[in-house]
Amino acid sequence: MFHHVKDLQFNARVSRPDPRFANLLLEQFGGENGELAAAMQYFTQAFGAKVPHPDKYDMLMDIATEEFSHLEIVGATIQMLLKGVNGELKNAADSSEIMQVMNGKAAKEDIIHQAVFANPQFGIITGGGVTPRNSQGIPWCASYINSNGDLTVDLRSNLASESRAKLVYEHLMKFTDDPYIHETLSFLMTREVTHYKMFEAALDSIQPNFPPAVLAADPRYLQNAYNMSAGTVRGPWNEGEIKGMGKDFVYVEDPIGQAKETEGQTKLPDDFTKEVKTKDKMDKQMSAEKSAEVKNAEPDGVAQWSTYNGK
Repeated sequence: MFHHVKDLQFNARVSRPDPRFANLLLEQFGGENGELAAAMQYFTQAFGAKVPHPDKYDMLMDIATEEFSHLEIVGATIQMLLKGVNGELKNAADSSEIMQVMNGKAAKEDIIHQAVFANPQFGIITGGGVTPRNSQGIPWCASYINSNGDLTVDLRSNLASESRAKLVYEHLMKFTDDPYIHETLSFLMTREVTHYKMFEAALDSIQPNFPPAVLAADPRYLQNAYNMSAGTVRGPWNEGEIKGMGKDFVYVEDPIGQAKETEGQTKLPDDFTKEVKTKDKMDKQMSAEKSAEVKNAEPDGVAQWSTYNGK
C-alpha cells in the first residue's frame, strides 16, 4: 500500500527555464539508467525475496519507494525547466504559431524553439508533458530491468545499476550551471552511493553468496586464463591466486593448441575426478539448502501475503 505525500523528498528548484537541459534530464526519468528503471527493478526483485529473505524484501521495497520519489523530483524539475514553454506549445489558436517559434523571431520564442528541436516529441506527442521516454524520445522499456529470482544475483545487478545512475548524474552536472539544479543532482547522485552501500551490506549478509546462484564452478575449467590476443597484459586477473578461492590461475599461452590437444576440453591431461565429485556433492548440498530456505519459510495452509494486526 502506497501513500503519496505531495511534498518532495528534496526541495527541487530551478533558477530559469532551460528546455535543452530538461530534455537531457529525461534520461533520468525514462532512460535505461534512470529512476523509473531503478524503482521497477527493485520493486520486482522484492517479490522473490519476500519468503526466503523478508528483511531484504523490506529493504528492496523501501529503496524502490525512494526511487519513485526521486522520479517525482526529476519530473518536477523537468516541468520547472519548461516554464513558459508548455503554455506556448498548447496555444492552438493560430496554426502558424509553431512555425513562428521555429523561425526564432524573438527571444521569448527562441526558448520554445530550443524545446521543440531538443526533442520534437515535447511538441508533437507529449505537448510538453513529462512521459517515460529518454532524451531521444525512445519509450521506457521493461528490458531495462534486471530481476533474476536469485537475490545474490539481483543484488550484484543493483550495485551495477546504482553505479551507472551515479555516473549519469555526474555527466548531467556538466551541462548546467544552475546552482539549484546542481543541488538537486548532487542529492540524487549521493543517494545512489547510499543505495550502493545498502545493497553491498545486504549481499554480505547472505552467506554463502559466491559463486552467484546455486551451482559451484566446475574445477576442470575454473582456473584457466586464456591468452586471447597478441600482447595480453598479465595482472591479478590472470595470474596468482584467484581471490577468495584458494586456487591459482593457470595461464594458457596457446588456447588454440590447448583446444586441439584436449579435443575441446574433453580429454584433459589432469585427473579432476576427486574435485568433480566434491563439486557434485556441494551442488546437492547447496541445492537442498536453497530449496529448504524457501520451503521452510512458507506458511502452512492458505497462503497470505500480509498479516494484518499481526494475525
